Amino acid sequence: MKTLTKAEEQIMQVLWKLGPSFVKDMVEEMPEPRPHYNTISTLVKILVDKGFVSFKAYGKSHQYYALISKEEYSHKTVKSLVTGYFEGSFSNMVSFFVKEKDMSVSDLEKLLQQIKQSKNPEK
Repeated sequence: MKTLTKAEEQIMQVLWKLGPSFVKDMVEEMPEPRPHYNTISTLVKILVDKGFVSFKAYGKSHQYYALISKEEYSHKTVKSLVTGYFEGSFSNMVSFFVKEKDMSVSDLEKLLQQIKQSKNPEK
């Protein structure tokens, strides 16, 4: 999968939140200071070229929609992060966050509970 720039990812976040949208809707959803309409339009066209977004034409207007879900993109991005920085090991990634004090014992216990529940969904 191709990677997204921060600006492209910001547009995708808006599309995932709003669903199918026109550029003017995306501009309104952006944080201040809002990018110019033409900037958003250009970024959306790049996302179409990269295969992340498609559109329906209504005369001269286009309604854009995401071709990839937020969950699918998140999954592939995290897998790429783990592969590129943690030797493909989620354990190494968790250890990193624990060492950096970004993850508490409480967080680890919650994570362990989620793992247990996913292994035994009837409990």
